[in-house]
Amino acid sequence: MANMNKSLISGLQTLDRRYVFLFMVIAVIIPFAFDLSFDEVATPEVQAIFQFIEKLPEGAKVLVPFDFDPPSEPELKPMADSFVRHLCQRKQKIYFMALWPMGQAETLDTVNRVIKQEFPQYIYGKDYVMLGYKPGGPGVIQLLLSNFKESYPIDAMGTPIAEIPMMQDVRKLEDMDLILNVSAGSPGLKEWIQFGSDRAVTPIGGGVTAVMAPLLYPYYPKQLSGLLGGLKAAAEYESLLITTYPKTYSKDPQVFAGIRRMGPQTLAHLVIIFFIVIGNIAYFVTKRKNTD
Repeated sequence: MANMNKSLISGLQTLDRRYVFLFMVIAVIIPFAFDLSFDEVATPEVQAIFQFIEKLPEGAKVLVPFDFDPPSEPELKPMADSFVRHLCQRKQKIYFMALWPMGQAETLDTVNRVIKQEFPQYIYGKDYVMLGYKPGGPGVIQLLLSNFKESYPIDAMGTPIAEIPMMQDVRKLEDMDLILNVSAGSPGLKEWIQFGSDRAVTPIGGGVTAVMAPLLYPYYPKQLSGLLGGLKAAAEYESLLITTYPKTYSKDPQVFAGIRRMGPQTLAHLVIIFFIVIGNIAYFVTKRKNTD
């Protein structure tokens, strides 16, 4: 028996790393194969921005800058889509723009998949507008503070701003009821807080990658109305949409990518924790025997 225990401990300490990789592959494949997902409980930061949008009146003006690109899509696209779904559910006016070159393409993708397919009653120019990408970072934000139309004389389609109905009463950034930024770096949410929201005294919330979130939590709740950090927060926001609008949404893995992707991530984390615990047990047992 003692020899068997000794062999077991020795085997755990010299475990071929390929077995670890195999378990990780299985942990990722199983949730996708069986549409396995877990219930998400929203954190206060996620609940705060959700409730803020819930309380906005119908027809509120929301500026939505998409400041990210394809490499950060797995984390940010689910939250960007959810923000747009929520705004459309509340019948609010959406002003899309971007400070990143690929932001306009990301905007168009969300518009085609979410607004045009799920909310066909939303009319371009009346309910939403795509202002497009504008280079300059913080300089663009500062210009929006004083003159919106000078920064964007035309929209992304080349239509003069003067001909777009929902732009008629927009003069500067403070005319917005909320800034809702999704960003993967700089310029992004931090710049929108420092150069835009604080100076215009306009509420702001948004979503960022998990690695950026710790740098932005200090702004909540005084300067940030709410914050989504990483894929888990995106899944939490999706769960709030499902529970708040059960007649409209179910836990559809094709619609709510954040919840779907959290399945593999959760199982992968459990596998990592399992091997860490086993490794530590083997280490301390061996150390104790050597001491004895």
